[in-house]
Amino acid sequence: MSATALPTPAAPVPERPAHRDPNVLRWLTAYTASMVGDSVYYMALSWAAIRTGSPGQAGLVLALGAVPRAVLMLGGGVLADRFGPRLVVIGSDAARCVLILGIAVALLFTGPALWLLITVALLFGTVDALFLPAVGALPPRITAPAQLARVQGMRGLAARIANVAGAPLGGLAVALGGSVTAFAVAGALFALSIPLLLAVRMTPGPAKAPADGAEASTAEGGTAEAGTAWGELRDGLRHIRRHRVLAPLMLVIAIGELGFVGPLNIGLTLLVQERGWGADGMGWIVAAFGTGAGASSLLLTVRGRIPRAGLTLSVVLCGGAVAVAALAYAPSLALAVLAGVSIGLLAGLSGALTGALLQTAADPAYMGRVTSVATLFTLGVAPLCYPVTGAATGLWGTGPVFVVSAAVCGTGGLLGLCSKALRRAELPAS
Repeated sequence: MSATALPTPAAPVPERPAHRDPNVLRWLTAYTASMVGDSVYYMALSWAAIRTGSPGQAGLVLALGAVPRAVLMLGGGVLADRFGPRLVVIGSDAARCVLILGIAVALLFTGPALWLLITVALLFGTVDALFLPAVGALPPRITAPAQLARVQGMRGLAARIANVAGAPLGGLAVALGGSVTAFAVAGALFALSIPLLLAVRMTPGPAKAPADGAEASTAEGGTAEAGTAWGELRDGLRHIRRHRVLAPLMLVIAIGELGFVGPLNIGLTLLVQERGWGADGMGWIVAAFGTGAGASSLLLTVRGRIPRAGLTLSVVLCGGAVAVAALAYAPSLALAVLAGVSIGLLAGLSGALTGALLQTAADPAYMGRVTSVATLFTLGVAPLCYPVTGAATGLWGTGPVFVVSAAVCGTGGLLGLCSKALRRAELPAS
């Protein structure tokens, strides 16, 4: 009696590294174009505001644009989960393209009135509140889980490219044709990202998300109120609060950012003035920070995975806090530049690991809401410490303020070390 031959199972398809995946590279190109467009837009808006009103009024225009972004950020996460992140990102880029090209056309026929610039800033900030959570929720839908750290490294490189290329491109556009040309260039960059995003292949979303209009049970036993954005938001916050990794990770993000952004923004300017290093010294330190951050992004892009990611994140954050404190007491510009490289390297690595761990730990149905909470801490709440840092530096000087800020940042890292779940969190292996 002859045995029937069983079909040979197909060999598994090897996982393609993200930096060699055309699908990921299309997304990365679209993201880079959008980020450069952001830089050019802010250059154009700043120039138009300064030419229109006083320095105080120009600052008001830029500050007002951040208000809707902070207020509506969590709602943007709800929309990303309800309609899918790609649709929200494409819609946001299309809206920004129409808005910015519209202001460019309007400025051809009228002057840059203050009310017009404030309106543009508010509308752009509103669309940004939708764009940021959605773009952060996209990577898990375009690549394998084991490639998320590599994608975060690539995203960090894109941000560095945008910072380096955006300002000179915006300045050139302003020099050639004023704010009209700069706005037009920004709108064209947003338009460039749309066909690239349309060509990106996405894995299917969750079969049943809490936003499906029904009374859905969550993994932790909660429920989402049918059809209400508020109910979906509360369900997302409950998901974070009850998650063994996400809850401590969000706390680390919030505290770490509060201690980090003040010294490295307003504090650095005041430190350079205090030491008499001038604008050139400021430029060297900022360039050193960018170099370090770019190196960490390149490391993750090439390596693809950092073992013991949760432990590494917490240790790196503590190391970054030490470097922040050292910057304030650097006796020479050369040592300050060295501290800047260290801060950039450690901050870039911790930021990329944070993003990868968030996207690995979060349930896919909550990805937009989880991203929106993290983004709110980094771009919405943390900048509120700028005036506090400035006032404290005026009272006590840069040294004590940098040390206190470093202690706050280091507290975030220590909290991560105290969390057993976060300390043992790992990124998936290929």
